[in-house]
Amino acid sequence: MQLKSVVQPFGEVNVYPQNNGDIDIVATILMVPDIEGARVGLALDGSASMKKMYGISGVVSSFFASAAVTNNVVEPVARVMVKYLANFAATGKVDLLNWACGAAGELIEDLGSFSGEEIEQIEIKGPKIPWGTGTKLLPPLRYFINKYKDAPAIGVKQPAAICLIITDGIIEDLEDVKEYCFKYALEIADQTKPFIKLLLIGVGKDIDEKQLEELDNMFEGSFVKDTAGREIDLWDYQVADDIQILEQIFKEFVSAETIVTHYGRILNQAGTVCEEYNFGVPALMRFKLPVGSTAFTLEFSGGNVTQDISEALPTPLDAPLITESEQWKDVVDFV
Repeated sequence: MQLKSVVQPFGEVNVYPQNNGDIDIVATILMVPDIEGARVGLALDGSASMKKMYGISGVVSSFFASAAVTNNVVEPVARVMVKYLANFAATGKVDLLNWACGAAGELIEDLGSFSGEEIEQIEIKGPKIPWGTGTKLLPPLRYFINKYKDAPAIGVKQPAAICLIITDGIIEDLEDVKEYCFKYALEIADQTKPFIKLLLIGVGKDIDEKQLEELDNMFEGSFVKDTAGREIDLWDYQVADDIQILEQIFKEFVSAETIVTHYGRILNQAGTVCEEYNFGVPALMRFKLPVGSTAFTLEFSGGNVTQDISEALPTPLDAPLITESEQWKDVVDFV
């Protein structure tokens, strides 16, 4: 389980209780991502349920419309994201599109490519083509993969492209998306296609976080790896309410080879030393906590930080534990 309440500087904390009582932890440290030469895309949900976020009331009569219209909160958020993402794009621009448009939410609207300066000059008011009546994820996925098919294949640590997809609802073609992604991952493993990292960001109250988790975890235990033996993990997800700083978008873009401080150690809430990093604390940490642990502390030169993990621990009524092998609140706030 990926923790929802994560204490900075941790970016992502995954908790895997084992049948013997031990707890495996995989945690990352938030960093400005070291990304070079990647293409970057941002897809905005164009389904009809997004209208309220664009300040469109849906009220036909002008008698009520002026009172019902709210602020367009998508535009400022999209601008902030494009400005940030453009810093990591090989072209200095972000490819922007609307998805989940039209009948059944199957249409894509390409808005163009924009730098951080250029995005300030355009209006972002929702799709010009019909708003979607469904939410199909496979069309934007295929669009991005086809668009970036000739991007240099840099490897799993340096993706050829990074695609952020904003969604506010339930993904209606989840199984088709998973099947497509698994086949694409095999092509990455065969070095016939470039590695593309896909990031889903859920906004609003109608998202199905279990679906987001399902995509995020679909490659756990699949043993699909690149030629260097590294696992190929296409998906990550984030709920917009949980994003405090934009670096969290790239919380998975770290490696065990990146050292954040020269020494540190992990202790559980009882003070038991569980891991010691004599040669430096890596940005990607993997360690084991003993039976009965409910929190861990990272001690390092000059400070410490404690992360509670109890939200991910099973209760006696929970389902059987997994094994090692199985393992936008208000959108304005996000800005």
